Amino acid sequence: MSPFNLLQPRRESLQAEYDLLGEKLVKLRRASAIVADESVKFQRQKEVEQTEAELERIVKSLESLERLSEDGLLYQALLKLGYRKQVQTFRRFIQDNPVAAFLIYGESDRGQRWLLNRLVTQHTRDSITGKVVKVKLDRIGRRSDVAALWSELGKRVGLGAKGSIPRIVERVYQWSETQNVLLIFHGIDYLPESCLGDLLKDFWCPLASGAKGRSRSKDYRLLMFLVDYEGTVGDLPIQFVENLNVDWKPEVPVKLPRINDFSESELASWLDFSADDLSLNLVDNVDETAQVIFTNGDEGVPELTFSEICRLSSIDWYDKEEVWMKL
Repeated sequence: MSPFNLLQPRRESLQAEYDLLGEKLVKLRRASAIVADESVKFQRQKEVEQTEAELERIVKSLESLERLSEDGLLYQALLKLGYRKQVQTFRRFIQDNPVAAFLIYGESDRGQRWLLNRLVTQHTRDSITGKVVKVKLDRIGRRSDVAALWSELGKRVGLGAKGSIPRIVERVYQWSETQNVLLIFHGIDYLPESCLGDLLKDFWCPLASGAKGRSRSKDYRLLMFLVDYEGTVGDLPIQFVENLNVDWKPEVPVKLPRINDFSESELASWLDFSADDLSLNLVDNVDETAQVIFTNGDEGVPELTFSEICRLSSIDWYDKEEVWMKL
């Protein structure tokens, strides 16, 4: 048996322990938020801190196991390829702001979902232990009635298809009082412009406005991601902000830079930088390999580039998509 396969039982055990502790942490935070007795509240907070420390220990163990695995090394290396401007912009906004919405956009195959997962796992890891709401807007197609949007969102937050907008906002707000909340709208390009405007005006604005004023404003994150897989939403006449300034308010979503293709020189630099984590056949001749990857990746199209890098590493990119991208 491969030494990498021997690690799988340990990985699964740690993941199960992580999941259980994540559920325990949510319950402890909720209990701490409603208890009135100060001595009990203090004890609950200590339990929260201990559970958080245990979660962090497990995360480090999982990361160590991942680094030991062959595909894990490649995954860690791929997390360093490209998207520099998007990552920098995201980090600037979340550094001191626990409430924010972000547009991720680019033409098809530009790795929008990869970037989403990279931003969350690398820079807001604690958010994954809270409530994650994923809405796939291709389910409602390009319907022009906004009722279809509210129906889908209502079902996703547990209120059913008839949940009213104020109740949906209140449900998510209550979640954000006791835990991190991630709201992910996949395929935002499916929405007509008017529906997207309603989503921002009637859902995100009141939600963000209420959340930013909490007394524990930095305890938990409330983040919304609008993921555009066609590269059209960024050009709509909808208010977005691109640069952080003192006047910015979280009610206004942030438009991350449009995702561009990788250049051949960028690939060569990445191969050289990541040499210790890549198979030898990738780094024996960096310039030649970069040219092969660039050409076979349709001149730097991100997802096709990832696929080619994996192929050269004897790994199937499509087999790894759901493992590497949980969101």
